[in-house]
Amino acid sequence: MMDTSISRRKLLMGAASATALTALPHAASAEDGDPRPHAETSDQKRRLAWWHQAKFGMFIHFGLYSAHARHEWAMEDEAIPVAEYEKFADFYKPKPGCAREWARLAKSTGMKYMVLTTKHHEGFCNWDTKLTNYNSVHLGPQRDIVREYVDAARAEGLRVGFYYSLMDWHHPDGARCQTDAAARRRFVDYTHGLIRELLTNYGTIDILWYDVAWPLDAAGWESERMNKMVFELQPNIIVNNRNKLPGDFSTPEQKIVAEEGGRAWESCMTLNGSWGYQRADDSWKSAKTVVRNLIDCARDGGNYLLNIGPMADGSVPIESVRVLNEVGAWMRTNGDTIYRSDLCQPRRSNYASFTRTGNTLYMHVHYWPGSDVSIGGLQAKALSAKLLKTGAPVTFTQDAYRLHLTGLPEHAPDSPVTTIAIECDKVPTQDNIFVRKNRPRRGVGV
Repeated sequence: MMDTSISRRKLLMGAASATALTALPHAASAEDGDPRPHAETSDQKRRLAWWHQAKFGMFIHFGLYSAHARHEWAMEDEAIPVAEYEKFADFYKPKPGCAREWARLAKSTGMKYMVLTTKHHEGFCNWDTKLTNYNSVHLGPQRDIVREYVDAARAEGLRVGFYYSLMDWHHPDGARCQTDAAARRRFVDYTHGLIRELLTNYGTIDILWYDVAWPLDAAGWESERMNKMVFELQPNIIVNNRNKLPGDFSTPEQKIVAEEGGRAWESCMTLNGSWGYQRADDSWKSAKTVVRNLIDCARDGGNYLLNIGPMADGSVPIESVRVLNEVGAWMRTNGDTIYRSDLCQPRRSNYASFTRTGNTLYMHVHYWPGSDVSIGGLQAKALSAKLLKTGAPVTFTQDAYRLHLTGLPEHAPDSPVTTIAIECDKVPTQDNIFVRKNRPRRGVGV
């Protein structure tokens, strides 16, 4: 599921780098975050332990762009004047209890944590901040949306994450901080102050998810001091890599790319083509695609953060609910193949993907061929096999080149993916090149 397109964020970051001045420590690089891989420290292992077990989370993009309903980047992409954009607050009216609906949907889907946009690039704050009146208590809902979200997540037993955009299209210093020392000082103090409020007023917060560092670099944002404050306020929190420091985990966006060197990573993706609500965007991922992405993340030791973009009243689009309900039904049977997964080396198949727990290999068949399936190059002896959905045993034969599972139902017994659990005599690996080189061939003309 690789996305090789150039993201809007990378284009924007690259432009900032090309025009940066050296008088101030502000030039952002073209990367979303610091890419340097590193193994987890003992403290990171402690703080990340729950997150590695969770595997699956819900991202929620919710703000004034939800009322505009034309993508979360519309303010910039359509060059909407600030005064005009501010009027969307009049239509940003989340209904009471919508956060509970999000949390219940996340839990029923099998997600273990949530991350809400407390402030996106538009600069609107979804909480009762004392640093600006451009917030959800003074305008729009006239309620603290962050408070409602935190309470809802906790009520469902889910971990709580805050997204925070460093870039700000509304604040007067949001762009001029790049070249004006006084503006940078004001804007950095404002930013640190908002983060301090978020991590002081809502109890224990599990994740801080920074986004877009334009137009400053780590020195310009004073990111070392920023993170020091964060950990003083929330000693058990984990932070990502988008304030231009490595943080605790990397954040590949709209693609699945495993980190190297033992570094934690999380793939974040939309359910259609937009993060915020886009009424005309009908490019919905199927439940099968979502499940396959989740399997691929778990196989390589990563997490999957899947986004919903609620409408202005807080309702989740019916297409999102439909897909997530299908995923949740699959997770109720197959969830342990994700939550308890270890790093898994086998991955070669035309119709299946794999996860592993100990010596048990899970073959997730997404294109059901009917009657039989095979794994080429399995470098472990299969001891038993069964259909996970029904518990029915599966007959198989095995030689040095192929594990052949037979007598399967003609139609897939589970949807959207059917899982076969294969117990092996050791940690299963796969070597297709061994098959290519050594499988017996017949002579010419035979």
